Amino acid sequence: MVTRPPERRFFVLFMGFWLPVLAYVSLIFALSSQSNLQSPIRFAYGDKAAHLAEYLVLGLLLVRALRANLRLSRPLFAAMIAIGIVVTVGVADEFLQSFIPGRQSDIFDLLADVLGGAIAQLVYVTFVRR
Repeated sequence: MVTRPPERRFFVLFMGFWLPVLAYVSLIFALSSQSNLQSPIRFAYGDKAAHLAEYLVLGLLLVRALRANLRLSRPLFAAMIAIGIVVTVGVADEFLQSFIPGRQSDIFDLLADVLGGAIAQLVYVTFVRR
């Protein structure tokens, strides 16, 4: 028998689950709007590793919030929705960077974003209690 996550009140849901998501997405966009921002990881393709790591965290925050809010009985459903949101945020992030002097929009950054979000979902679906 599959059990659903417990029902929570709106304020508890927002503060405990969605506020961290919104704060993290705000941080991503704030960093993306910085001119000439250098990757904190200094090796070949270090910027791709940074994108992967940042969107891995976003993916985990998203699936956690979605599962709590939608009360889905199967973690896979929340994971699929989270991947869609990760792709949307990644596209918006790269689109924003195309307007910032000293920054460039890169399809490989987007691929690293999506890969990070997908790894997060794989981890979540593998280790979460059903």
